[in-house]
Amino acid sequence: MTSLQVDKHTGNAGDAPQEGYERGLGSRQVQMIAIGGAIGVGLFMGAGANIEKAGPSIILMYALAGAIIFFIMRALGELLLYRPVSGSFAEYAREFLGPFFGYVTGWTYWLMWVVTGMAELTAAAIYMHYWFPSIPQWVSALAFLVVLFGVNLISVKIFGEVEFWFSMVKVTAIIGMIVIGLGVLTLGFSDAGDTAAVSNLWSHDGVFPNGIGSSLMTLQGVMFAYLAVELVGVTAGESENPEKTLPKAINTLPWRIIIFYVGALLVILSVVKWTEFHAGESPFVHAFDKIGIPLAAGIVNFVVLTAALSSCNSGMYSTGRMLRDLASNGEAPQSFGKLNSRKTPAVGITISVALMGLGVVLNYLVPEKAFGYVVSVATAAGIWTWMMILISHIRYRHAVKQGRLPASSFPAPGGTVGSWIALLFLLGVTVMIALEKDGLISLIVGAVWGVGLAVGWAVLKGRNPQLGERGRPASADAAHEPVDAAK
Repeated sequence: MTSLQVDKHTGNAGDAPQEGYERGLGSRQVQMIAIGGAIGVGLFMGAGANIEKAGPSIILMYALAGAIIFFIMRALGELLLYRPVSGSFAEYAREFLGPFFGYVTGWTYWLMWVVTGMAELTAAAIYMHYWFPSIPQWVSALAFLVVLFGVNLISVKIFGEVEFWFSMVKVTAIIGMIVIGLGVLTLGFSDAGDTAAVSNLWSHDGVFPNGIGSSLMTLQGVMFAYLAVELVGVTAGESENPEKTLPKAINTLPWRIIIFYVGALLVILSVVKWTEFHAGESPFVHAFDKIGIPLAAGIVNFVVLTAALSSCNSGMYSTGRMLRDLASNGEAPQSFGKLNSRKTPAVGITISVALMGLGVVLNYLVPEKAFGYVVSVATAAGIWTWMMILISHIRYRHAVKQGRLPASSFPAPGGTVGSWIALLFLLGVTVMIALEKDGLISLIVGAVWGVGLAVGWAVLKGRNPQLGERGRPASADAAHEPVDAAK
């Protein structure tokens, strides 16, 4: 049996006392969940607005952000192999920064996925509008919400299988799009063959047509595209073999970024000049309309619809698990911690889906602005989560250095240097968010959210002075000895 470093309080690798989940996610599913997390609406739809602002330099922005994401994921990977638990981000913040930060991180990550779910529902409704322009956006959004809700209530195996095939569609389609695009560039076929050229990357006012400042301001939207890569951490408590599957999933991240983001955008912006892309439309759909391949645009539209539904599906999964983690620590109503007969946190999922339904309302009230609003809020919440991962990693490494915690079997290259670089980068992105009109709204929402959490914490602490200490592992404040899971 595999020997893992685990906490005395858990007794089994990846199983805190409150877990109780079914380890129903196999290696095949975890790998595709990790891949699918890197391909979503932020690329398929959000890239249109980013290309319009930054021109060809958007490729550099995705590459830069991708490098930072790799630092974040390697930091998370080191923590996951030290102690793999389902509520990973909140658990590590709770352990290394204190109960309050675990509480804030758990609720903020939950908020991120609720609003991301709204964004994905909005995007899915827009994609349906491509085929059925007479159907209102809110009707499509509501229908998708109900179907995915049912999928998540059945079992984690069904979720994993649905997510596997969603991701398979996305991966296959993007590779196919890259191959077709390369064919247009090299063989010159299709309606776009006469104008397609690699020189489109610099021939129309240069790589930075609107200036470097304008390109940097797209980082808010670019970072949104990478939200969900950390979802692999949430699967830790339900993975069959986290010691093997999690490192493999994280180490393939650079290739996913190179192929699915940098590679796809390089091909698309070579086939079609950047000035033809605009906010509110998928650059992939537009590119294949331009190429003129029969049914290609409709096929691509189906793929991006799949991407949106995949991300919303993942959001329902993660919000239910995060609410259960909060409930197990006394930071949310105890009913959120209950599992149904299929070992899924049905109450937490139901509450989250009900709030995602607000996205349906947004699609009804302001369909043209719904996507932009929720993207900015989700990005701000995601940045907080990533910061907590990085700070927790830095604190963990400090404890290891002092001999108070065991070293992880999956250390991040460069130690804490990468975490500090990524942390400073995220702080810079936060400043840029504040300079954008829609982004400033998200920070205002974030401030209100923070005040609400602080008030909630004060109330909870007043009722239970020991809040947050129950079930906490011995961490940076005490000796922590490794336990052999085989014993």
